[in-house]
Amino acid sequence: MKNKFQYLFGPVPSRRFGRSLGVDLTPYKTCSFDCVFCQLGRTPKQTIARKKYVPIDDVLSELDTWLKTDGQADYITLSGSGEPTLHSDFGQIFDFVHGNSNIPTVLLTNGTMLYHPEVRDAAARSDVVKVSLSAWDQESYEWVNRPHSKLNFEQQVQGQIDFRARFNGKLYMEVFLLKGINGMEKDVRKIAEIAKKIAPDRIQLNTAVRPPAEEFAAPLSREQMEAFTKLFDPPAEVIAEFSTARLKDIKANQETVLAMLKRRPCTAEQIGEVFSMHLNEVSKYLGKLIRTEKIQAERRNGAVYYAAAGSDD
Repeated sequence: MKNKFQYLFGPVPSRRFGRSLGVDLTPYKTCSFDCVFCQLGRTPKQTIARKKYVPIDDVLSELDTWLKTDGQADYITLSGSGEPTLHSDFGQIFDFVHGNSNIPTVLLTNGTMLYHPEVRDAAARSDVVKVSLSAWDQESYEWVNRPHSKLNFEQQVQGQIDFRARFNGKLYMEVFLLKGINGMEKDVRKIAEIAKKIAPDRIQLNTAVRPPAEEFAAPLSREQMEAFTKLFDPPAEVIAEFSTARLKDIKANQETVLAMLKRRPCTAEQIGEVFSMHLNEVSKYLGKLIRTEKIQAERRNGAVYYAAAGSDD
């Protein structure tokens, strides 16, 4: 599949949604945020312009082919290399999937566009929507998420509140916590107060388990994360590491990436080019390999290189 499709990737292991087929509706790093913790690196040019970034008919054609030739996934997820709600026709993906399969859909969004009524209407056609909240005021918003200059924190929160009021599906919220940035108890309490106003069905705490955009974006320990779960209502959960043991194809890809890194250090982009993988897929394998201490990351001349642990290169 990796050699066939331009807009689909995976299915890949997801800590939230099992075996997930990704749908990418924007060019690389087309986003309204430039989060310090982003696993895909820095955003070279932020935007809040909503338009047809890729031909929706071509995306639907690829989905139709995948459903007829494979069609095995726990979820079909709008995610990828940017903010999916920036695509003006993203809601058509949900309509097509629901009309042609029984696979539930997921929208992974940073929530910045939900202040638009038309975005709320389109997002509500998904079975599950995951929004983000990692700040508590405009200052912390600009420090953690580094939003587009025209975005306002209160506006984003109100957009999520308004969406919750009309959404009948499952609303998840991801709270991304970082050491020394927004991971102190007094900060987490402020985030939890705002999260309660939005009233998601589930709250999931995350930290920098994959290499972040900025070196100073340091992770919290699992023990620290667990201690914060009770501050939220409903109580939060720490997103567990997804086990790849039962997925032979995914485990094989991970081992193939490791074998390459034993030969020479590479960037995530180089790995993606060699194996025709989407960067989201590459980052998942790299995250797993780093957490199991099989590889290490090193920044060289502004780029992050990965090498097998113990490599002399």
